[in-house]
Formats: sequence, C-alpha cells, structure tokens
Amino acid sequence: MRQIQAGSALTIIVISQFLGTSLWFAGNAVIPELSQKLDLPELTGALTSAVQFGFISGTLIFAILSIPDRFSPSKVFLISSLLAAGFNFLITVFPLNFESLLAFRYLVGFFLAGIYPVGMKIAADYFEKGLGKALGLLVGALVLGTALPFLVRGLDFQYSYEIIFWITSSLAALGGLTVGLFVPDGPYRTRNPKFDWKVLPRLSQINALKGAASGYFGHMWELYTFWAFAPLALAYFTTWQAGSPSNSIGVFFIIAIGAFSCALGGFIAAKKSSRNVALSSLLGSGICCLLVFLLPENIGVLGFLFLLIWGILVTADSPQFSTLVAQSTPPTYRGTALTLVNCLGFALTIFSIQLTEWLVPRLGVSFSLGLLGFGPLIGIILFRFFQKKEALSQGLLK
Repeated sequence: MRQIQAGSALTIIVISQFLGTSLWFAGNAVIPELSQKLDLPELTGALTSAVQFGFISGTLIFAILSIPDRFSPSKVFLISSLLAAGFNFLITVFPLNFESLLAFRYLVGFFLAGIYPVGMKIAADYFEKGLGKALGLLVGALVLGTALPFLVRGLDFQYSYEIIFWITSSLAALGGLTVGLFVPDGPYRTRNPKFDWKVLPRLSQINALKGAASGYFGHMWELYTFWAFAPLALAYFTTWQAGSPSNSIGVFFIIAIGAFSCALGGFIAAKKSSRNVALSSLLGSGICCLLVFLLPENIGVLGFLFLLIWGILVTADSPQFSTLVAQSTPPTYRGTALTLVNCLGFALTIFSIQLTEWLVPRLGVSFSLGLLGFGPLIGIILFRFFQKKEALSQGLLK
C-alpha cells in the first residue's frame, strides 16, 4: 500500500475512530427500552460493565501477545472493527434476553481493544512530533462516538433498539474498512516480530511510564462512571427525566463537549506541554467532584451548565496522559504499553461503576458522584511521585 501524508492518515483515523467507538455506549442509549422488554429495572451498571470487562479482557490479551507491535496495526484495526460491529449486530438477530445481551456487549468490548488503543498506536507511528495534538483529535473522536447513540435516541424518531444497533454496527464496519484500505503502517513504526514474555516486567521498571499511567488511572476512575451516570445526574439537577428525549439530548452534549476539550487540549499541549494540560484538567475535574457535594437538587439550567463544564474537564487529560505513556516507552513496545495502560485503566472503571451504582440508592446521587474525586486526587499524587523518582534516577534532582 502506498504511503500517505501524516495529516491525511490522521484525518482518516479520527473519522474511523469516531465511527468505531459509536459502539461503546450503544447499549446505554437504549437502556429504557431494553429494561422494559427484559422487565429489569436497572441495567446501567450491568451493560456498561459488560463492555468495560470485554475491553479489559481484549486489551489484556492484546498486550500480553504484543499484537499491536507484532502485526500491522491497520489490519488489526480493520479486523477488530468488523468483529465488534458483527457482535453488536447479532444482538438484534438472537432472541433478546439478559444473558445474550451481556455476552454480545462483552464481545463488542473485547474487539474495541483493537480500535481505540490501536488507533492511538497508528497515530503514534505517523507523528514523531506533535503527538499530543494528534491524540487530542483522536480521543476527541472517541468521545464524540461515545455520545452519538444518545443523540440518535434523543431525536425521538421512534426508533427501536434494533435501529440503534444497526446504525452503530454499520458505522463501525465502515470505519474499519476505511483504515484497512487507505491507511498503511506509519513511517515511524518499529515492528517487534517476536513474542517476548519479558516485555511487561521491562515496562514496569520505567518510572515515567508509571507516572503517566497513574495519572491516567485516576482519570479513568472518574470518567466512565461520570458518563454512565450522566443521565441520572442530569435528571437530579434538572427536570429532564432519564430516558426522555430532552435528557438524551442533554447527555449527548455533556459527553460530546469533551471532544472539543480533547482537541483544544491537544493544541494547548503543543505550546504548554502534555504534562501541564493533563494535570490541569485532572485537577479541574476533581474540583467538579467536590462541587457536587455543594450544589442543590433541581437547579435547572445551572445544573446542566455545571455538567457541561465537568464534561469538558473530565476528558481533556485523557489524550495527554496517553501521549506521556507513548513518549515514555521505547517505540518497539509502544503499542503494547498503550494497550496495557488502557487495560488497567478500564479495569478500574468496573469497580468505580459498580461501587457508584451500589452507593446511589444508599447515599444519594450527589454524594455518590462526589466520591469520584478520590480518583483525580490519588492520580495527581502518584503522578508527581513517579515523575520525581524519574528525575532523581536521571540526576535532574538532588
């Protein structure tokens, strides 16, 4: 396949990432209808965690086998997109029941492991410099793709849940084919043809990598739980009840605005550094967690505006922490490092989501969401700790 310019490759990857990750919250967008058909009152935690657990399993296997570094990332992206789209589509083929729904959503999450981190790996192979800006656009596409099902639902065209799954499956397949056909492996790719059991122990010795990963983990403790419970939070602060068209449209904007902040953060990082953007955003979203304790219920538009601000801050650090992960890792193992950090970060989301779902009926919405602030706090502390150890090891501090 003929080589293409880095800018053209990034444009294709961004669009394809957006199309592929529309699968992520497709199930969440139709929870009210699925709950009614299955006669189950609450599916948010189970459906979200099924995808997250699938993604964790996929990224763990991809990382252990070093798949993004041993094989063509573009081909991995293509195959994963088609399989994820296929399993998402099968939800509408088989009789709907709780077990099959969770199984297919798990498999969708499993093959999303070949879309999100592998998309970042492809971008890293095209950008020796300016990676923070590139990943800002790329993660922004993931955020927008995540929000898309809520927009489709909020338009209230009387679509059934099958339509949502058909649309997102078609988009994901199109994204995979576009990368597979038009984006060759990047010029900065360093192929690692051998399977090496010592890769993970080697990565665990890099302090800069551990610092970037720690910040990312703190961010992940907060992010997906905030997204999963955004409909409930919006209903708490306004009169837009969860499952209503107005609530779905509101959630779309709360999530989608993070795409803008990811992209903007990438441009700022090019001038101010990825470290500064990542830590500032993580601190800002942590402050939002604290504010949840203070804001009253049913404050209307002010509540919606607050959630928009939170949606801006909770995402902008993600691509910059991923940039720091990539920059701290030898090129031969970059894909493995990105995939492994994604795996561990998403594993944390399982505990965060399930804990929050358990806490909400016991402590209330505001207190439960406010406790998410422990993630940013611990992430910042550990980031600074490992960065200091890295500086000491290089003789930069005495």
